[in-house]
Amino acid sequence: MTRDPAGRHWQRAPGPYGRAPLERRPPWARPALWAILGLAAVLYGWRVWSLSGNSYYSAAVLSGAHSWKAFFFGSLDAGSYITVDKPPLALWIPALVARVIGVNGWSLVGPQVVMGVAAVAVLYATVRRSFGYRAALIAALVLTLTPITVAIDRDNNPDTLLVLLLVLGAWALQRALESGRLRWLLACAAFVGLGFNTKMMQAYLVLPGFALVYLLCAKGSTVRRIGHLAAAGVALAVSSAWWMLIVDRWPASDRPYIGGSTNNTVWDLVIGYNGLGRIFGQSAGGGGAGQGANFGGTSGAGRLFNQIMAGQISWLIPFAVIALVVAVALRGRAPRTDQARAGLLLWGGWLAVHYAVFSFAQGTFHPYYSTAMAPALAALVGAGTVAMYEAPRRWSWALPLAFAVTGGWAFVVLRRTPSWHPWVAWLVAAATVAGVAGLVIARLAPRTRTRLALGAAAVGLVGSLAGPAAYATTTAFGGTGENGTNPTAGPATSGGMGGMGGGPRMSGRSMPTGMKPPTGGTPQGGAPSGGMGARGGPGGEVSASLISFLEKNQGGATWLVAVSSAQSASSIILQTGKPVIAMGGFTGSDPAMTVAKLKQYLAEGKLRYVLVGGDNRGGNTAVTDWIKKNMTVVKSTEYGGGSTSSSTGQTLYRYNG
Repeated sequence: MTRDPAGRHWQRAPGPYGRAPLERRPPWARPALWAILGLAAVLYGWRVWSLSGNSYYSAAVLSGAHSWKAFFFGSLDAGSYITVDKPPLALWIPALVARVIGVNGWSLVGPQVVMGVAAVAVLYATVRRSFGYRAALIAALVLTLTPITVAIDRDNNPDTLLVLLLVLGAWALQRALESGRLRWLLACAAFVGLGFNTKMMQAYLVLPGFALVYLLCAKGSTVRRIGHLAAAGVALAVSSAWWMLIVDRWPASDRPYIGGSTNNTVWDLVIGYNGLGRIFGQSAGGGGAGQGANFGGTSGAGRLFNQIMAGQISWLIPFAVIALVVAVALRGRAPRTDQARAGLLLWGGWLAVHYAVFSFAQGTFHPYYSTAMAPALAALVGAGTVAMYEAPRRWSWALPLAFAVTGGWAFVVLRRTPSWHPWVAWLVAAATVAGVAGLVIARLAPRTRTRLALGAAAVGLVGSLAGPAAYATTTAFGGTGENGTNPTAGPATSGGMGGMGGGPRMSGRSMPTGMKPPTGGTPQGGAPSGGMGARGGPGGEVSASLISFLEKNQGGATWLVAVSSAQSASSIILQTGKPVIAMGGFTGSDPAMTVAKLKQYLAEGKLRYVLVGGDNRGGNTAVTDWIKKNMTVVKSTEYGGGSTSSSTGQTLYRYNG
């Protein structure tokens, strides 16, 4: 990029056959970008103060804000009994914010809003360098309006941070391709490594495309490029493994159990529950392999177009595929290092790998995972729209074809919920027909091509974006995506299935110093039939009278109570601000608790009460049997009930030793 004497920006914009004339920054580019970023901030941040997100991660944020040990390990509870089943990077930012302003919607979900808007800005900057201002603005708008991205950016799952880090990786890679400098490639590897410490193996899905495009399109000799990739591999290993190596070398007796693992190591979590188990459906740490099919639908090539997933991410997949093929063909005469073609391969590889893995994965798969596809879709739509519009006459069929296929598919998706604003489907159909007709007429009448074609392209683009925009606004302003644990976008009848809600409203009682409870509750969504919620299951609720009893009788114990799984534990942690043991981790079946460990905690006075039942899914039967034989049942009359067990089928036991 260069500047003229007045300081205005100019940029090399790719022509269809490798020409690269200097493009002056249009006067409307910056205002348009700020308008898009403002729209993203509103969609992602509307009523953020009332959101509490995923109770599983919210409890870990509260614990990390109270204990630096829990902060480093990503522990569910401040006593650091067990970690969440992900690395802690996504928890660190909200936990630091919570130490300043307290645990509330601003600290739990507010950082997600900022990261979501930042991802839009970084995508714009990346696409602009390869394809120009117009393509960059379209890409930024598409990412902003992607329905599942709106839903996940209004939640506190780690996917928002993952997307930001991967887009930063693409930005750094693009700089490496332009300059041929190793430092930018190392930065790319570092960003992907940070993504690994956000959501482990999912971050690596971009690596095949990244490595291939650098090998094929970067400046320098083949030996130089291979050497750079080798150095980047070392940087990737370091940035990915540092936390894992520290934790796995830490004495197991002095750190929390690694949630989701079978042998209390992060390595097992990486290759099992959060690795191969997600793809092949193999069980790891009781991870419930195969249960995820209930959330995203049956695996196969059509998964992302089914009743559940179509409204989340599929809207622009047909357009992106057509755009990729046409745009690559238009770069056919360009040199090997052509930046536009490199950009197309970068985003095309990103999209292809994610599509294959998400479509055919046999293990746990939730709709919100697909937000990782959104940047690639957005970039290809932006680049492809401009490339097809500026293509020579013999390619004049490409843009109207892309609009026709995309509008037709959007009409099908919208008509799957005919009772939900039926006019939207017909608006899409009308805009699509008008846009396609206008483009065809413009190509047949060259004298009117410029004005008519530009207007028709704008109308066609509106038709392509109207469907996702409707779903996005419904998600933001209608509250349909606020499922807490399994956020989905669009109308409630669209086939998306919410998980268990974000947890109860925090009472503020006994909260750690400086922490504030969030205002507002979180709507509860229904779990899929035949399965459990995304982050919980039955028996997660504990009565206020029981919690009050436990608080009054905790004494000097470290933990308020031990429960079967994280669903009950996170609920109690958020209500009381006190440590609670989740004996079986998230699923209730992690081998974290043993009879020997339980006896030690009881004998040392670190624990007095255990709550058994309700959400005890496949837990340690030896531990349960020992509790029933050696601990005393607390009659519910002691805490306001009328029978031995609570209303949720849970039984409270007390240690009298």
